[in-house]
Amino acid sequence: MRFSTISAVALATVASARPSIVKKQAAMDIDPVILQYALTLEHLENAFYKEALSKWSEKEFTDAGFTSMFYNELKYIAHDEEGHVVYLEAGLTAAGAKPVEACKYTFPMTTPKAFVQLASVVEGLGVSAYLGAAADITSKAYLTAAGSILVTEALHQSATRGAVGEIPMANVFGTPLGLNAVYTIASAFIAECPSTNMALPVMAYDDLTAVTAQPVAPGALLDLLPGSMPNGTYFATFVSGLDIVAVKPKGVVDGMVQAIVPPMIEGQSYVFLTSDDSGNLTDSNILSGPAIIESTPNAPTFNLTITK
Repeated sequence: MRFSTISAVALATVASARPSIVKKQAAMDIDPVILQYALTLEHLENAFYKEALSKWSEKEFTDAGFTSMFYNELKYIAHDEEGHVVYLEAGLTAAGAKPVEACKYTFPMTTPKAFVQLASVVEGLGVSAYLGAAADITSKAYLTAAGSILVTEALHQSATRGAVGEIPMANVFGTPLGLNAVYTIASAFIAECPSTNMALPVMAYDDLTAVTAQPVAPGALLDLLPGSMPNGTYFATFVSGLDIVAVKPKGVVDGMVQAIVPPMIEGQSYVFLTSDDSGNLTDSNILSGPAIIESTPNAPTFNLTITK
């Protein structure tokens, strides 16, 4: 499983079965595919917030320590996610494509606090998904639309991170992730999809779970539990902001790979086990992952003489 101990135990119960929405395909017009991929994620987020807001009242959120203002922000976030679904469905229909429909989901949330904690991770994943897909979009109009949604997802991430006591702007940069890496994480929530949905050209990597209690910090020892232990030489490759840093594991203890968190890993970050330390993540060198970690950022510094 990919998530940290924030939700690793609950997610382990839904990670084993992945829906049949995956299909490797020949060369195609990539833009509609990316829109379908984005719609798949927006359906998930739309269902996620509506399930939580249907399950718990404002009082239950305030009893859990959240403010009424934040509860209202959650309703705005739900409104936004629905708006993204409607927008993408309309765009795909106008382009002559049949939009994918919502799937059946399993969300491991038992309390308002667990929901908001998970929401901060899900929103971070959304930011990484749109940012990672940007380089593959060929249409300037589609790229602008994706960028506009990305901004809103980042606002959602900031609101939810702040609500659970995490620094909203923990990293100087957003963290991009490839389509397969995002699908690997998102698939843990997807129980079943309509058979009529387009089969997306994505694949899930092998499981990797960060077992160490979160948050961690640069220099900390991180325990990683792979679904299957890799053979030969391998590395723990961290992705945080625009930094990709591969480190040699310290060793293996009780089936867990141990690695030191590098200095520049801050905020919601990702870890893969890779077959090399090139820093170039590809399907051929990713052995498992990503695991999600939360790394406490260093104290902010700035130079008052840099004004222009």
